[in-house]
Order: sequence, then C-alpha cells, then structure tokens
Amino acid sequence: MLQQSQETGYHYNVMRRAIDLIDAAGPGLSLNELAAQMGMSPAHFQRIFSQWAGVSPKRYQQYLTLDHAKALLRDNMTTLDVSHQIGLSGNGRLHDLFIRWEAMSPGEYARAGDGLDIFWGWFDSPFDLALVMGTSKGLCGLAFAAETGTDAALQDMLSRWPKATFTEDPMMLKPRVDAAFAQKGETALHMIGAPFQIKVWEALLHIPSGHVTTYSEIAGSIGKPKAVRAVGTAVGRNPVSWLIPCHRALRKSGALGGYHWGLPVKRALLAYESARAEGESDAA
Repeated sequence: MLQQSQETGYHYNVMRRAIDLIDAAGPGLSLNELAAQMGMSPAHFQRIFSQWAGVSPKRYQQYLTLDHAKALLRDNMTTLDVSHQIGLSGNGRLHDLFIRWEAMSPGEYARAGDGLDIFWGWFDSPFDLALVMGTSKGLCGLAFAAETGTDAALQDMLSRWPKATFTEDPMMLKPRVDAAFAQKGETALHMIGAPFQIKVWEALLHIPSGHVTTYSEIAGSIGKPKAVRAVGTAVGRNPVSWLIPCHRALRKSGALGGYHWGLPVKRALLAYESARAEGESDAA
C-alpha cells in the first residue's frame, strides 16, 4: 500500500519550488522575496529549511544555484585512488552509516533474476517518496519518484530483473530502510549488475558525502581510463540511488550530467549533503 507522510512531501516540494524560483530569478533573490513567492512567511520558511537542511535558507540557497556543482568540483573533488586506500570511513553523515555490500555473481546476473525473490515497498525519504526493493541479502533498489511519478518508477525497477519474483512487503524491508534514511546502524546492499557495473558502483561508494568526483576519475580508478562513456552509462544504471551515490559523479566541466530520477533530485541531493556537511562542521 502506497503511503506518504505530508511532512516529508511538504519539505521536498518546498525545496523543489525553491530550485525553480532561484533558477528563474538568480542567486540575488532575497529571503523575503523567496518566501513571499512561495506563499510563506520568512520565519516559517527559515524554520522549515533549518530543520530539513541543517543550515539557514540563505546559505542553502547558495547550494541550489547552478554553479554549486562547479564549486564542489573545485573545492571538494575526491581522488578515488586515495579514497580506496582509506576505505569508507569519513566525516560525512552518510558514511557514519556502515554499508555492507555483496555483489551477485555474473552467472546469477545473466539469469535476469530467475529464482530471485525481491520484496518492495514505498517509503518516505528526505527527498519525497522512495521506492525500495531488497532481497534476503540486502537492499537492491532505491528509486525516487518525485519527478518520474510512482508508476514509471515502479515499472522501471521491475524491468531491471524481469525473471525475478516480486512481492510487495514493506515490513520486510523496513529495518534496513529505517537505518538508511536515519543514517544510523547498518544497511546491507545486494548489488545486482554486470561485472563492469559492479566495479563502477563500488567506486561510487568511496565518494564521501559532501564531495564529488568525475566520470573520468571513476574510469581511471577502475583501470579503464578510456571507458568514460561506458562509466557514465553504468552510473546511470545504478539501481540503489543515494546509498550508492551516483549523484556525486559530475562531468569534468562541472556540469551536472544526467540523473536517472531527474536533475532536480540530483541537485537536491548535492545541496542537502553539502548543507549537512557544513552544519556538522559548524557544530564540531
């Protein structure tokens, strides 16, 4: 059964409308003007954003600008060969969550999910409604439906493993989903993909929260420096959004590149993580 809390959807939709307004008016839009255009008082707007993002609306507004990705690339670029040496530990909130993962064997992947039992359900997330799928071994799918719609998101994920048996059972997934969205405890991932895809997704796991890298950097880190286009395709096919952070991969120019679940969601993810990282730094 599809259920969505009004509070979660409200927070994301406020942020989504802010992106559109900032894009239209530019970064010079004042807090009072932005709040007024969204039909909110400045105080209420500030309270909502501070609760959701961990920083003031004025600061968060800077993270939503189109130049934010370029600034991340300049100031928070992650060199993946170094990240591989230090492992997954880091100061970012997402890496306070211990992610344990297991990859499906190539033979199992070639069978397109035949004999695999996959459970699924809809859950609230910081980025509006999320579709989550998992096996007995761990979460294997996480999709955001804010831009695509629920029907399209569900059909997209079902088509990835066409011979699997799918059962709607959110309670089976809930403990792992709760740990993932609360960013506490342990979340196991079951990575279902071709061997090349698995290598790319493993590289993505080494990008700390609040940092980014480039497609070419990922290609070099897996020993395929000329396979940038193939890496981009594999990044786009990542079935476990956010936890396998494909949103942290950018073009070398600083352009966002694509995002399977919609560029507004990618920008929201990057802004949210930057804001959270700053909030934690200020609190330290």
